[in-house]
Amino acid sequence: MADPYGWVDNALATIHRAHWHRAVQPLDGLPGPVMTGQGQPLVNFASNDYLGLAGDPRLRAAAIAALQQYGTGSTGSRLLSGHRPLHQQLEQALADLKGTEAALVFSSGYLANIGTITALVGQRDLILSDQYNHASLINGAKLSGATVLNYRHCDPQHLQEQLTQHRTQYRRCLILTDSVFSMDGDLCPLPEILALADDFEAMVLVDEAHGTGVLGATGAGGVEQLGCRGRPLVQMGTLSKALGSLGGYVAGSATLIDLLRNRASSWIYTTALTPAATAAACQAIAIVQAEPERRDRLRAHQQTLAQGLDKVLADPSPQSPLERRLASASPILCIEVKAEVKAAGKNAAMVMALKRRLMAQGLLLSAVRPPTVPISRLRITLMATHTSEHLDQLLGALGEIVAGR
Repeated sequence: MADPYGWVDNALATIHRAHWHRAVQPLDGLPGPVMTGQGQPLVNFASNDYLGLAGDPRLRAAAIAALQQYGTGSTGSRLLSGHRPLHQQLEQALADLKGTEAALVFSSGYLANIGTITALVGQRDLILSDQYNHASLINGAKLSGATVLNYRHCDPQHLQEQLTQHRTQYRRCLILTDSVFSMDGDLCPLPEILALADDFEAMVLVDEAHGTGVLGATGAGGVEQLGCRGRPLVQMGTLSKALGSLGGYVAGSATLIDLLRNRASSWIYTTALTPAATAAACQAIAIVQAEPERRDRLRAHQQTLAQGLDKVLADPSPQSPLERRLASASPILCIEVKAEVKAAGKNAAMVMALKRRLMAQGLLLSAVRPPTVPISRLRITLMATHTSEHLDQLLGALGEIVAGR
């Protein structure tokens, strides 16, 4: 008889042939701008810890205090035995940060997106989604049972065309977009999206995973930076990036949050966020509000590195495998490998080889390959705690690659 699991080996072989295989690599030490991997120090340009808070002693102290008071686990869902005063404190702090009436904390950002989307729309409804949205938005849309149509990346005109053609055929409509697109670093055209939502009676959900704590005058995120604070919309985000903890949230009107408590399956049927993670996130929000200089340093690093990369890439040798820096308005800076090596997995193999070369020089970057992105790229993420020496080291190593050395 045929082995019913035999296809697994064939599937893995296909992944290897395409140079799409992924594997974990351990890093040692506290989170920070320099960590240890494979026995050597690595300047960390692959972290989402934008403000450098994941290793902050104040977050660790808050987590330890909560652990000693409440234990290691929440022991149940929030509606059963898992609700703690800390959860309510965190939700109030998030609502204050985002300028909304209320907020709801989930056990991960992925769960927040899946639960919220499936609570808001169903089979009689329409979802219009930016083609470069995060996988959690894409999968939440699929799970909802709604009709899902993509619009071209950051293209309000195409979104308007989709709304004009399809909106009247459906009961409700939900527009989904990241505020900061995680694999490019650019921002969505949120004012234009909200204007279209008003014209076509559509809801808007904005994923602020990479904006919270980083963008805006107060660190509230891309919604604040784009001048849309106070507008009716659904704001989702994570606690695991700039806030240095774990979990996700949704912020919005009090009625929206009450509905999610009653309809969001990924909140109702999941064990509540641990006390330690909850307390750490509360402490992180306090730091975000009290220390705007962290965002100032991060923005300065972003400007310095973007200018340095443009200079390095301005006059490449014919042998350079790197092509261009993608436009970015965030601490995420990406460099695509040359398009002519796309065929037969060469694009993916090239970016992995570049990652290994940089790691040998003490630099940790993300190598992002299909199917996550259409063209492989080196993804650089900055931290407020990086130094100018770290940036110089990175620019020097990339300069050698671009020069063909």
